[in-house]
Amino acid sequence: MRHVRWSCSSAVLIAAIVAAPGHVRAADAETTARLDALVAAYPEALARHDGRTLFWRDGTAMAVSDGRPDKPFKELLANASILDQLRLPYRTGRLDAPPGRDDDPGRFRNEAFFKTMYGDCTKSEVQARMVGITWLPKSWGKRVFVTRVNGVAEKLKAVSDEIETLPAEIRKAAYPIAGVLACRPVADTGRMSMHGYGAAIDLNLDVSDYWMWQRKTDPIPYKNRMPQEIVDVFERHGFVWGGKWYHYDTMHFEYRPELVRAGTK
Repeated sequence: MRHVRWSCSSAVLIAAIVAAPGHVRAADAETTARLDALVAAYPEALARHDGRTLFWRDGTAMAVSDGRPDKPFKELLANASILDQLRLPYRTGRLDAPPGRDDDPGRFRNEAFFKTMYGDCTKSEVQARMVGITWLPKSWGKRVFVTRVNGVAEKLKAVSDEIETLPAEIRKAAYPIAGVLACRPVADTGRMSMHGYGAAIDLNLDVSDYWMWQRKTDPIPYKNRMPQEIVDVFERHGFVWGGKWYHYDTMHFEYRPELVRAGTK
C-alpha cells in the first residue's frame, strides 16, 4: 500500500481551496478573460488558448505561465510570462491621479511572444517587415518606417490622420518624432524594447518627460506635458501610452491592443 505524506502547508492549501471554491473559479475566469482578449487582439497570429497554452496559427504553442505568480517587480520586467504581461490593467482616458508605485501596465513583456509575433531585429527579421508611411503629411510630412505586422502601419496612418484634425497648438506635440525602430533593450530591464519590433513610436522630445531623465528620488515625481487629445487618438487605435506608467515615458506609444481592448476608466 502506497502512503502519501502530507505536509502542514499542503493541508492548509487544500483546506483553503475546498473552503473557497468561488475564489478559484473567479481566478480562472479572470485568466480566461485576459487570454481571450489577447487572442482577440491578434487574430491573424493567434488561434486559441486552453487556459494553459497559447496556440499560434503557424503551429507554435507557448505555455502562458512559468508557474511563478509571485515574482518581484524587477523579475517581472526581466522575465515576464505571457500571463505576467497581462496582469496590470490599462485604463483608457484621462488619469484621475498619477500612476501608483510600479503601476506600469504594458512594461511586462514576454520576449518570446513578441519575437514570434514581429521577428528578431538582431537577425533583420523585423526590418524585412517594415513599410513606410508619411507622418502628419500636412504638418510635418516626413516618411517613417514601421512594421506592417498586425496592421500597425495602417493604424499609425489612421492615428496620423486624426492628429492632423487637432488644433495646431496640440498637434505640434506629435512632431518631429524621436524614432520608431531601434534594435535595443530597455535601459532598466535588459529586454527588447517594443521599438525593436517596429511597433512603437516616440513623439516630440521637446514636450516629453522620462523618469530616467529626472533626479533620482523616491517616490518618482510624475511629470507630463503630452496633450490628452493625442493620447486619446492613440488609444482609440490600440496603442498604450507610457505616460500611464509609474516609470513614465510620455513620448512613447506602443501597439498593445490586448491591453487597450480590456481598458476601462
